[in-house]
Amino acid sequence: MSTIIRPVPTIRAEIAPLLKLAFPIVAGLGASTLIGVVDTVMISPLGTLPLAAASLTTATLIIFYSAIYGFVSATGVEAAQRHGAGDAKGVAEALWAGLRLAVIAGLFCAGLMLLALFALPLLNQPANVLAILTPYWVAMTALLVPLAVLMVISQVLNAMDRPWTAAGFAFVGVVVNVPMNYIFIWGIGDWSGFGLVGAGLASIASEALALLVAFIWLWRKGLLRPAGNKALRRHLTLGGIPLAIGYTGEGAAYALVGIMLGIFGATALAANQIVQAVGGVLYMLPLGLAAAVTIRIGQASGAENPARLRPIAVAALGVVTFWMGAVTIALILSGGWLASMLSDDPEVIALATAMFIIVALIQVIDGAQSTGLGALRGIMDFVWPTRFTLACYWLFALPLAAALGFWAGFGPLGVWVGYGIGTSVIAVALPIRFWRLTAPNRG
Repeated sequence: MSTIIRPVPTIRAEIAPLLKLAFPIVAGLGASTLIGVVDTVMISPLGTLPLAAASLTTATLIIFYSAIYGFVSATGVEAAQRHGAGDAKGVAEALWAGLRLAVIAGLFCAGLMLLALFALPLLNQPANVLAILTPYWVAMTALLVPLAVLMVISQVLNAMDRPWTAAGFAFVGVVVNVPMNYIFIWGIGDWSGFGLVGAGLASIASEALALLVAFIWLWRKGLLRPAGNKALRRHLTLGGIPLAIGYTGEGAAYALVGIMLGIFGATALAANQIVQAVGGVLYMLPLGLAAAVTIRIGQASGAENPARLRPIAVAALGVVTFWMGAVTIALILSGGWLASMLSDDPEVIALATAMFIIVALIQVIDGAQSTGLGALRGIMDFVWPTRFTLACYWLFALPLAAALGFWAGFGPLGVWVGYGIGTSVIAVALPIRFWRLTAPNRG
């Protein structure tokens, strides 16, 4: 009987496959995030108040975006399993079921976001910002439905080993968003445009066009096959709800930081919008790498090759630390220049410059915790990491952020410092747990 001899796994050998898998995922995520950057750049000339309104809306949108992303992730897993089994019909069934659930989830979250609008005055948000907020808020609420549908399409295409196709649809939205933003915000000819709400309308129009292109492609590939599979929809719903809860908890914690900053006034909101628009794009690599490390570790685990688990994780942590370290240096050195490019308000520029330094340092920590979480999901460890991260965010990071920002008197910068300290606990704990669970002598 012959013995299968596997090469000794090395960290260096895992870097290239990780990057090859992560790059198209990062491109797609980055394209989606660029819409927010385009909005920020083109809204900023309107002044501090419109920029603050965009910040408050984006902070809340993150909560529902996270919930939808978690919910539709179950569709991606189902499609991956069926694609791996060579079941093309099953992939189409998963896509159709996921699309129907995405519309329901998008409408449900849109309704909740509309209700959240009425809670803002109770959260001590600036009255002058709230006075101009409603039209833009409603427009961005409507964006949740096409976003949810595009998320499902992206999940299924990634499962089919077509991540570049999914990224292409996302880039359609970005390319179209630029001219539409200009026309809808500033107008054309004798028409003066819609101002702030025009940015929201442009986002809806560009996402709708991207969705149309995606549907045409899916139809031509024969993937749009109506199938009334109630059992599959129920299965996807039951699988998606726990993931939605986890993602919502994390997204809501992050969004609450933005809402806390609103208590300090429009200047803090505007500065935060600038920092997050830039940092959000740069953070796409660790998010894409987290997805890639989940897949790579899952493949190694399924192939019963546990010796590869730790090298994959260490390679991912090394790449993300190097990348986010470079990002940190770049943001610290160029934060003031970036802030001055996006605002002409001296107070906003000064606060954003200081925020860039703190948020840049948090980027390294957040990259490590995302990679650790992705590694644990690769070995099917879901429950403990979700409970632990939610507990750290809500019972430690957010209270500490409030304590440093309000009670200790450090203001907006204190809020971000407190949140960063809480995130650092997660960034240390998750890799330690992965290392313990993948010990060679673990029974």
